[in-house]
Amino acid sequence: MARYTGFNCRICRRETMKLYLKGDRCYSDKCAVERRNYPPGQHGQSRGKFSNYGLQLREKQKIRRMYGLIEKQFKNYFKIADRQKGVTGTNFLVLLERRLDNTVYRMGFASSRDQARQLVRHNHFLVNGRQVNIPSYLLRPGDTVSVVESSRQLVAINDALEAMPRRGLPPWLELDKAAYQGVFKVFPTREEMNLPVQEHLIVEFYSK
Repeated sequence: MARYTGFNCRICRRETMKLYLKGDRCYSDKCAVERRNYPPGQHGQSRGKFSNYGLQLREKQKIRRMYGLIEKQFKNYFKIADRQKGVTGTNFLVLLERRLDNTVYRMGFASSRDQARQLVRHNHFLVNGRQVNIPSYLLRPGDTVSVVESSRQLVAINDALEAMPRRGLPPWLELDKAAYQGVFKVFPTREEMNLPVQEHLIVEFYSK
């Protein structure tokens, strides 16, 4: 399955909640969920209740779309989390949060995960002083993420940093805006991630 290239606002409406896929637009009155908080399509307002499978599927799709992953990538992360010690659902979310593109977004260097992925792909970031252009690169505690010197004048990065206070910085990250760099301090706990998701439904979905 190829990566989705349609309208992101349709995704948020399908899940009936903000997934913050459009950056600044999600915080404005132009947000599609604020204006039409029901699934798109002719029968969007008249859909009935979901079955247990339907609830699990919707939760899986919601998280997959939130992080911008294709099904194969998403399932592979679950397999890795399932082999690790501890709670599978929490391990799964931690793996997703450790991705470089997600961390770039969380630190405020990009206004959305899609934009963060593009910036990483175009060699605008360093990890521990070395250029990394793989969005799925998994960070470890103590890793430093910084903007390449020649990229610090990019309008996209500076605009995102200006809007950073609106989103807030997660407690497992540290940011030095003046130096255009941040540190992935520790693996986040489930309470710190504060995501509006029910990861146990995904565990149930893939455990069948």
